[in-house]
Parts: sequence; C-alpha cells; structure tokens
Amino acid sequence: MGFTDDAKETAEAVGDKLKDVWEDTTDRIGDKVDEMKADADVKKAEAERDSVKTRNDIKEDLRDDH
Repeated sequence: MGFTDDAKETAEAVGDKLKDVWEDTTDRIGDKVDEMKADADVKKAEAERDSVKTRNDIKEDLRDDH
C-alpha cells in the first residue's frame, strides 16, 4: 500500500503544480492584454490630440489671413 499512497500523493502534487502554473500563465496573459489595451488607448489619445492641434493650427492660420 505504501507505493500506491506515494504514487497518489505524487500525482496530487503534480496536479496542484500544473494548476498553479496554469493560473500564473492565465494571469500573465491577462496582464499583457491589459497592457496592450492601455498602449492602444494612449496611441489613440495621442493621435486625437495631434489631429485637434493640426485642426486648430489651420483655423488659426485662416484667421490670420483675414
């Protein structure tokens, strides 16, 4: 019975380790996805800022011509 108990404990330990690795991996993937979304939001905001600045510069140039 000792060998069977040892095998069972080893299998449970391996199962627990695999579960921990899976949870860590899914957490890392989620963190990376959040990081990528944040980067995309920043790039979008910067592009919008640049667009508004260009539009305002054009308006200002038109005002100066009159």
